[in-house]
Amino acid sequence: MGSRTIGIIANPASGKDVRRLVARASVFDNREKSAIIRRALEGALNTGARNFAYLDDSHNIAGGAFGEIDGDFESTLVPCLKTSSALDTTRGALSMRDQNPIANLILGGDGTSRAFVKGWREAALLPLSTGTNNVFPILAEATIAGAALGVLACGGVSEKEVLHRAKIIDIQIEGEAEDIALIDAVVTKDQFIGSRALLNADVIERIFLTRAEPTSVGMTSVGGLVQPLSQDEDFGMYLILDNNGKIKVRAPIAPGLYENLRIKSIERVGFNESIEMIGPCILALDGEREREVQAGQAVKMSIGREGPSVLDVRKTMELAANRGFFT
Repeated sequence: MGSRTIGIIANPASGKDVRRLVARASVFDNREKSAIIRRALEGALNTGARNFAYLDDSHNIAGGAFGEIDGDFESTLVPCLKTSSALDTTRGALSMRDQNPIANLILGGDGTSRAFVKGWREAALLPLSTGTNNVFPILAEATIAGAALGVLACGGVSEKEVLHRAKIIDIQIEGEAEDIALIDAVVTKDQFIGSRALLNADVIERIFLTRAEPTSVGMTSVGGLVQPLSQDEDFGMYLILDNNGKIKVRAPIAPGLYENLRIKSIERVGFNESIEMIGPCILALDGEREREVQAGQAVKMSIGREGPSVLDVRKTMELAANRGFFT
């Protein structure tokens, strides 16, 4: 049996934003990202994968990794706009879809995964954490992540067994293109987008979460330290913040950066419900200010399980081992 194609996407800009200066976030340079891809390729090749497609990123991260790998495999270069912006990943996702990969290895943070899903919503992903806010991506050794992709590509497990649909926030802005968030959609009272990174708790008015995790940093921690919500639960969390709010929490809104926040109310939002508001405001999506909403402009947000499918690495490897795939 032949192997299906595995997609490889690396974001050169992830892990390098202003939070390295203002907070204490780690730096993921492009050499390390290339090394991560090399390890993932070794894992995939050693479980039988032979077909790959990689995005031709502006810093040749993926291409450089393939150039250092020996073995019998085929790789297809997928064109990239090379604007050094999120548009590269979004358009690259559209081009990657034409290669029909069984799953895509994505290096970056929440923003990189969101950019890819904006281009290809139904994609199957294995997002590896190399960004700043890393709630959606997983923490896993690249060698084993690549091995899991290889198992899937070679039919050691079925897609139905190990791919699980993620929750997603759909955002409708009156008179403008729709948008999405994979982890959090935050309403702020900023007047301008500015540096994009959300580092000042005083401007936060509302937080809409797909999950609230006390073990993560970013907006998800604000809800998670008060009322945890897992990826598996079929609803979202909506928080309204106010200086007079009765619930006070000190949360890490960025790596190494804690802020005091006061919460006026916390609500569960079901898959058949929506949140509506009127501008002006700025919307920060998955950790970064993205959209300006003008005065009088209507915004509607809803949550559902129509996000991308995410590969469960542990389950993939355990099922394959129990079936004798590796022996």
